[in-house]
Order: sequence, then structure tokens, then C-alpha cells
Amino acid sequence: VIGWVGVMALWKFLEWALILWQLLDVQRGAITTEPSYLADCPSAGRCVKLPPVCMNCPLYWNCTYGKDVSFNCTVKPGVQCTDENKMEQKTFQITMICRFCWQLPPTEYRCKETTKCKTVQCPREYFISNCTTLEHVHCLGNRTFQKKMYCNWTGGYKWSTALALSITLGGFGADRFYLGQWKEGLGKLFSFGGLGIWTLIDVLLIGIGYVGPADGSLYI
Repeated sequence: VIGWVGVMALWKFLEWALILWQLLDVQRGAITTEPSYLADCPSAGRCVKLPPVCMNCPLYWNCTYGKDVSFNCTVKPGVQCTDENKMEQKTFQITMICRFCWQLPPTEYRCKETTKCKTVQCPREYFISNCTTLEHVHCLGNRTFQKKMYCNWTGGYKWSTALALSITLGGFGADRFYLGQWKEGLGKLFSFGGLGIWTLIDVLLIGIGYVGPADGSLYI
């Protein structure tokens, strides 16, 4: 009986110790954890220069497109900023151009590129890209949006190299081999450049950029 009582007492002690450890862990996390946005918020800077992630602004959409509009904003908890007199400030006013984020000029947002489309194609190929507004830019609506963009990437092939190979060694298919077009290259090699006719045509097509890399990328 005494042994059983001892086991039960030890079990209760371990149970209470586990609860106490969990409480201490929660308190420690509450003390050390801070909002993720604070890493992007400069301390003691001008409030009007803060990135949008550091402030709360009730943006209304009934402004005139392309015109300046002002909004009253407040800093988020934990953010410290000042006015032009170096005095701490919690509420302030920002002025921005009335436009949605997807209406911004290309210099004010970043879009993900893709290599799964062909750039050398007529008509040119489009793809749908996911774009994100730059951190310091203010705009209306969602800061992430989709944009229809031209396929525009390069695999490192040089137009000058392809043209030079077409002029000098085009009869042996060197230009097509360089561009990754192995079947056409073998065809030119074993037909001696189509008895010269294929070689002349390729010089013209590569010269005007109609024939490009096999992977669909642009020349550099």
C-alpha cells in the first residue's frame, strides 16, 4: 500500500511540474515574442516615411484617380516614430496618389519571372505573373496582384555568336547546334547546309531574330 501511495504521489508531482513548465514557457514566449512587422519598421524615424506595413490607414476608394489624396493614419503597436520636430507621434497624415496597386508603374512592384514560356514567337507569348508592391509604396487595394506580362527571359545565348556561326560554319549546322536545335543541326550537317540554300536562309532568319534558342529564351 505504501509503495502504491508513493507512486501516486510521484505521478502527481510530475503532473504539476509539467503544468508549471508549460506556464513558464507561455510567459517566456509572451515576453520575447514581438510582432513580425516590427522588423520592417525603422525606429525613431519620420512617421510619414514608414512603410505601409507599420501603420493602420483607413483608405477610402472614392478619390479621383491620379490625384493626390490624404489619409489619417496611426502607427501599429510597438512602432516608434516622430514628426518633423523629432517629437514622438502616434497619429499623422500621409499623402499619396489615388490609384490601386495594380495600376502602379512597373518600377514600384516586383513580379515573378518564368522560364516556362517562349519569348521568340510570333505573336509574342504572355504569362500570368504574381506581383507584389514594393515595401515603401502606398496604394489602394491588395498589395499582391496578378499581371499579364510578356514572356521575357534569357538562357545566355548571344545573338552575335549565333550569327557569326551561321555565316562561317552554317553549312555544318554549327549555328543550330549552338542554339540547341540538334535535329536541324544534323539535317544541315548531312545535307551540307541544304546545298547552301538552307545556310543562306538561316543567316537571314538569325540576322532578323526570327530563329532563336530552342529553349524559347531571348538572346543577350
